[in-house]
Amino acid sequence: MTARGIFLVTMSAPAPHAARLAAVEAGFRSLPDRYLGSDPGFDATWRIVLGDVGHTWEVRCTTHGARVRKGATSRTPDIVIGTDATTWNRLRRGELSGIEAFSRRLLYARGNLDLAIAFEGLFRLEDGRRPLLRVHDVHLPGRRVSTLTMGAGPDVLLLHGLGGAKSSFFDAAATLSHRYRVHALDLPGFGASSKPTTAPYTARWFAETVLATMDALDIDRAHVVGNSMGGRIAIELGLRNPERVASLGLLCPAVAFVKRTYHPVVRLMRPELGLLPHRFAREKVAEHFWGLFAHPDAIDPSMADVVVDEFQRIYASAGGRIAFLSAARNIYLEAPYGSNGFYGRLSQLEPPALFVWGSHDRVIPPAFGRHVARWLPSAEQIVLDACGHVPQVERAEQTSALLEDLFEAADGAAPAVGRTRRAA
Repeated sequence: MTARGIFLVTMSAPAPHAARLAAVEAGFRSLPDRYLGSDPGFDATWRIVLGDVGHTWEVRCTTHGARVRKGATSRTPDIVIGTDATTWNRLRRGELSGIEAFSRRLLYARGNLDLAIAFEGLFRLEDGRRPLLRVHDVHLPGRRVSTLTMGAGPDVLLLHGLGGAKSSFFDAAATLSHRYRVHALDLPGFGASSKPTTAPYTARWFAETVLATMDALDIDRAHVVGNSMGGRIAIELGLRNPERVASLGLLCPAVAFVKRTYHPVVRLMRPELGLLPHRFAREKVAEHFWGLFAHPDAIDPSMADVVVDEFQRIYASAGGRIAFLSAARNIYLEAPYGSNGFYGRLSQLEPPALFVWGSHDRVIPPAFGRHVARWLPSAEQIVLDACGHVPQVERAEQTSALLEDLFEAADGAAPAVGRTRRAA
């Protein structure tokens, strides 16, 4: 993320400067005593900039403890967080989470966004309570899944799309966590999760990983939400383990392409080429990011910096390149029909499903809905007007409301099914 990606936000009617500064300093002094510890080998430094009081602190957390120093040091921080004293004090009192502050644009970060969000999960609240969220690793055979968990209630899993990470669901996680226990996953090969170079990166393999993650977290049954590739994985999980899936919220899911014009070419594109160092030009990645939205001007420009920098950082590794190329190839080459074709299998889907399409989605156009209606007439479908490929970002409030309606219907009365409607 570029330097413009950090903004300092002040609150209305702030407390007197001296009182705010004293409260902030007391909070920083107590951090070492409230430190919950970290995994062996962990070592990260945060620089906290509170513009309204004009001071900076650096916090370094290792396996052995947490150290706090006022002012900037010569050490290059891993993350820079910018906010105001009032927001920072609300965070340490547990009045809002870092995800909520980030979602409301009260807090911005430069550097590794995952570490920025993980900061609050490393410390108890000032009254001794556990933190409102935690970013933790789920260790599975041959892979590791970085997971954000927050809230309380019925379990909800959030699965990101190709080239994305759990950060694409921060807004949804902040909203849904008021009523549900939300788990936003970085799928293996993406985000902060491990990136095995020999993994198949198929929908089945991803679904098996999600199921194993549920077992590790003692989740018997959950509502599963997926965007794009994550939607395809959610469908696979529902087909293979319907008893573990309470409902499916499918946001522009990557269903099988009926017309595969470039099928012969894509088959020749071997994922093993990811072992060769290469990169996409930053402007091309940014161009693709903005192309995901119907109205790019409604998206916070700083988010583009976060997403583009995160993609560039992950794609710089051989494992990240192989995961991206393998997953993309598998999505495109999936057979729509035939003995094991996608749509024939889709007709066997049991959990209640809601398909949400974007009217201006150029990646998975809403026209795919007619194939879903033919093979799974029981599913409800909604087309969001003036929306692109990532409705949980572009139409965050409306998408979260639709998901909550789905969850309530699945947990209670039978949902309305077999309808396709447009939402303004």
